[in-house]
Amino acid sequence: MPASNFILTLSCEDRPGIVAAVTTELAALNANIAESNQFWDRETGRFFMRLAFTAPEGVERDAIEKALKPAIERFGMRTALIDQSQKKKILVMVSKFDHALLHLLYQIRVGWLDAEVVAIVSNHEDSRKTAEYEGIPYHVLPVSKDNKAEQEEQVLKLFKETGADLVVLARYMQILSDKLSTRLYGQVINIHHSFLPSFKGAKPYHQAHERGVKIIGATAHYVTPDLDEGPIIEQEIERVNHAMSPDDLIATGRDVESRVLARAVKLHLESRVMLNGRKTVVFG
Repeated sequence: MPASNFILTLSCEDRPGIVAAVTTELAALNANIAESNQFWDRETGRFFMRLAFTAPEGVERDAIEKALKPAIERFGMRTALIDQSQKKKILVMVSKFDHALLHLLYQIRVGWLDAEVVAIVSNHEDSRKTAEYEGIPYHVLPVSKDNKAEQEEQVLKLFKETGADLVVLARYMQILSDKLSTRLYGQVINIHHSFLPSFKGAKPYHQAHERGVKIIGATAHYVTPDLDEGPIIEQEIERVNHAMSPDDLIATGRDVESRVLARAVKLHLESRVMLNGRKTVVFG
């Protein structure tokens, strides 16, 4: 068997000796640390760490977990050990605007995103041809006030059946229920414009144009029951000016949204995002 690549993430109350306890055990296994990131949140007293390492031939996941167990118990760590040989699976949800979806599919095709889209779910037929071209199962699940609970049960069933690791809302213009948001907490990423809470509702770019905004942007965040207030993963802004029309703002916004969502997905897939209450720790 060839050497295996792993990522270990951990968080616990900050105390002396955490790094030494973990790295000593990895060294005893003759593992080679390729990347190390750590952060002490002085406000909460929590310590966060991400280690990417290579385990030599013959050292399997069970042996690593067994070696780390004493340190985990000693410091009360919350940990995750990820085998990088396992390609992550994504379920994408989209409505009519497909710019973010198309950008994700392109970045996967060229290898920048190491993932597989196992299903595309939509409440419209608009992206079916895209899904067929990419060879991805396409599921149209119309949603209304009357069938929302049933529709979301279908989404959850599909998530489990496909073995998806992450749900990406690529401009899915429906609000997930508190129930589904809670059940998939930390596993759903959404993208929206960064005007909130200034310009809510329909046509936010038109509202922004009327107010003469000078910057627009996008925010990618984890979905929680608090609408558009989940822990933020990535953001970006773009300068605009008085000469730009609403259509120009929309075009700029679509471009920013696509980039920000793809970067947020990449950070998540590489286990670079750790939840810290209502915030995130993002190791770039």
